[in-house]
Amino acid sequence: MALTKDKKNEVVAEVTAALQTSKMTVVAKYQGTTVKAIQQLRRDARPGGTTLRVVKNRLLKQALQNVDNLKDADTSALSGQLLFAFNPEDEVAPAQALAMFAKLNPNIEFVGAFSAQGKFLSAEEVTALAKLPSKDMLIAQVLATLTSPVNDVMNGLSGNLHALLDGVSAKAN
Repeated sequence: MALTKDKKNEVVAEVTAALQTSKMTVVAKYQGTTVKAIQQLRRDARPGGTTLRVVKNRLLKQALQNVDNLKDADTSALSGQLLFAFNPEDEVAPAQALAMFAKLNPNIEFVGAFSAQGKFLSAEEVTALAKLPSKDMLIAQVLATLTSPVNDVMNGLSGNLHALLDGVSAKAN
């Protein structure tokens, strides 16, 4: 069923709002993927803050023209049946959600991504982003690195104290 002009304008407005707030918009081909699989992907991506939309490429291009940062973005790769993943909180989450899903459904393949700065990233760059640890994992790694010297000093001191106590208890017996 064809969309009416009012409905198309509404879709363009919704996609424009999603593009303006999204830190990263990942584009992927989904041809050959079942509706049930797409619904599962939407459910899996939602906890990470990622929302998925299937939008006609022409309507997405109109929405891109409404966003100042994305007016000059390269849209030559936008052809075929495409899925758009938006996330206003995390740059890497949409790529990770699609990459995890693509392991079970090889029909999903990256086309690229639009960054909040207006740059179009290639499929290889998006794949590299998807392999990065999550934001929480990176924070945990930094904290572990920062606390490592303190832990090493504490372990060294406690080791010497245990050896001293062992020596004193051996002399006492």
